[in-house]
Amino acid sequence: MPTITFTNEKKEIQVPAGANLRKEALSAGVALYPGIHKIANCHGFGSCGSCRVLVTKGMENTSPRGIIEAARMAVSLAYIGNEGTMRLACQTKVNGDISVTTCPPLNLFGDNFFS
Repeated sequence: MPTITFTNEKKEIQVPAGANLRKEALSAGVALYPGIHKIANCHGFGSCGSCRVLVTKGMENTSPRGIIEAARMAVSLAYIGNEGTMRLACQTKVNGDISVTTCPPLNLFGDNFFS
């Protein structure tokens, strides 16, 4: 069974292969949503982008980005500088061990922001 490590919360959970990252995080009591998004979110449809996580280890063990996720991330400032590791938890299926950082900060001064 794959293991998801939440680095901010210092919590590890085991999930079945192919499990949805958002559902498993919420059922384990991990807070995915910052601020007002705890109430005002899209509930897993991929349209709000507030469940974004930074996959720090094991990106190859996640499902490929779909059309909805790619479109949402294309218009998100949070995505800049984290193109290879930022995912939406609601659109990510876990196929192996991964480590994630929940509620990552914006990278407005990263190398890729002004390019």
